[in-house]
Amino acid sequence: MPRLAFAHALLVSSTPAANATVHGGSVAIELRFNSRVDGQRSMLAIEVAGGTGKAAIVRDAQHSETTLNAHASLQPGHYVIRWQALAPDGHITRGEIPFSVE
Repeated sequence: MPRLAFAHALLVSSTPAANATVHGGSVAIELRFNSRVDGQRSMLAIEVAGGTGKAAIVRDAQHSETTLNAHASLQPGHYVIRWQALAPDGHITRGEIPFSVE
């Protein structure tokens, strides 16, 4: 029997979690996927929520086979992590994770 192959890199967990509240300063971000992601062509961005168009600075973005990691220096407010993951087979998945900083 042929084996079932998962084509898409689906998000299985995130830090911060969706709708979480974290403490300000340096915020650790980790996105974990169910399969390998192409870290060179995947994207991780943090934006200030509310349509201001401002983006927070993401530094030290790194990746492993199934994770994207970064740190951001954030002031109190509402934010959205916007991510895009490219699986080795070429399928792209995208998502948003809203969270707040106190």
